[in-house]
Amino acid sequence: MDAGSPALEDRELVEAVLARRPGAFELLVRRYERLCWHVIQRMVRHPEDTRELCQEALLRVHQCLHQYRHESPLKAWIAQVAWSVAKRHLERRRIPLAEAAIGEDGLAAAIEVADEADVEGERGEAEVGERLQQAIEALPPLQRTVLMLYHLEEVPIGEIAGITGLAEGTIKSHLFRSRQRLRETLEHCGVTGA
Repeated sequence: MDAGSPALEDRELVEAVLARRPGAFELLVRRYERLCWHVIQRMVRHPEDTRELCQEALLRVHQCLHQYRHESPLKAWIAQVAWSVAKRHLERRRIPLAEAAIGEDGLAAAIEVADEADVEGERGEAEVGERLQQAIEALPPLQRTVLMLYHLEEVPIGEIAGITGLAEGTIKSHLFRSRQRLRETLEHCGVTGA
């Protein structure tokens, strides 16, 4: 069985896992572990915690798969499980999920890191990419994750709302503020056209 095989659609895969067919859950894990990793890593940003929380999320998927009703894509349902595991982890550690407004501390940290680079030198794609990554990492967990889901995983806004439990307008607002913040950071660093 191939993890990316369109022959085994999500509905069939869920049925195979629930029927305890050999290799079915392993296939589900191979198909969606990257998504779990991205959601959790963007939220918590600590490799050891991310690894442990991914295992917890996939275990929860296995334990609760019988509750999946095919009302949303399996990808969105699994992302919601990963989101809730990461969110609980942040709450236990008393780490704020989002900032009420664009926080000066995070922006200042991104600018300070970017200013350490040679801003007078030629701007290669790698340098711009590195600065963009630094600016993304300076975003609050919620904005980082929403940005990743929308742009990297190509999850529609409606599904992101379902994953996070936030209204679609709130998701759009977080996306707008995140992009605005990234643009400002890159412009401050002398990267134009961002």
